[in-house]
Parts: sequence; C-alpha cells; structure tokens
Amino acid sequence: MKNIIKERLQESIRVKESIINNSIILDVMSNIAEEISNTIKNGNKIILCGNGGSASDALHFAGEIIGRFQKERPAWPAVVLNSDVATITAIANDYGYKDVFARQAEAHVNAGDVFIGISTTGNSENVYCAAETAKRKGAKIVAFLGGDGGKLGSQADYPVIVPCNNTARIQESHITLIHIICEIIEEKLG
Repeated sequence: MKNIIKERLQESIRVKESIINNSIILDVMSNIAEEISNTIKNGNKIILCGNGGSASDALHFAGEIIGRFQKERPAWPAVVLNSDVATITAIANDYGYKDVFARQAEAHVNAGDVFIGISTTGNSENVYCAAETAKRKGAKIVAFLGGDGGKLGSQADYPVIVPCNNTARIQESHITLIHIICEIIEEKLG
C-alpha cells in the first residue's frame, strides 16, 4: 500500500515538474490570468463547464472567483453551465447531450466574456460545442486539457495542455493551475 501511495505521489510530482519546465504552458497561464483580470475589470463574466471530475473543477474555479481565493475582495461574476441539473436534463431531452452546454452558452455568453472549458481529453463533445458557441458570441476561449489537447485544444485561444494521458494526474494538475490563476488574478485586481 505504501508503495502505491509513493508511486502516485511521484507521478503527480513528475507531471507538475514537466509543467514547470514548459515555457508554453507558463506563457499561456500568464495570458489567461491577464485575460480574466481584464474581463472582470471590464464588467464581463467567466462562463465555465466540464464533465465528471472536470465539472467539479469548473464549480471549484467559480467558487474561488465568486467567493474568494485568499484575499477579501468584491465578488466577481462566474456562471457554471454544469450546475443546473433541470436545465441540463431538459436540453439533453429536447436537443441531445452534446448541446447541454452550447444551448446555455447561447443564453449566457456575451462578447467580452471568458469561456473556460475543462476536459482531460479535449474531446468532450458537449464542452467543445459550448466553446464553439461562446467563440461565435465573441468570448475568449480558455481550455484546461490533457494529452494532445484534442478537438478543444485547437478551438481555444488559451489552451493549457497538461503533458500527460492519465486522467487523475491531469485533474490534479488542473486544480493546481486553477489555484495559481486565482492567486494571480487576486494580486492583479487587489
């Protein structure tokens, strides 16, 4: 048991070390923090979604934006498309599962907003369709991904592609990167 624990922690450390040494990811992260900061300053909002564990990460990210991360400050606007079960099931029933987030993006996204899609493979069809809708409506597209970035990676203005194919290690990295972005935004907006 201890060997499994040590091995998993070492895997997680190796993935994070590969991120530390990846200047592309570091640059994209800086650009995301800048884009979100400007979005908030300009009175626009953050729209987020994901599936499964990534849905939980979207909720977590919004909680840090609306509530706070580490500093007392005003609440900032964020909408999580995977949080409304009644809307999701109605859209899935009437249009299909691939449209559960796109239909909501059509309703909530405005030009100047930031859309954040979270997908470990980058191939979640419902997240991809929502990103397409958000882009069409004038939002900047941020994507937290893994592997090769999938379809969503090529759609995003700011793709953060964790260089790993293991879902658990990707999700662990996503939450670390989300926390870092929240810290930078709070520092920038004081």
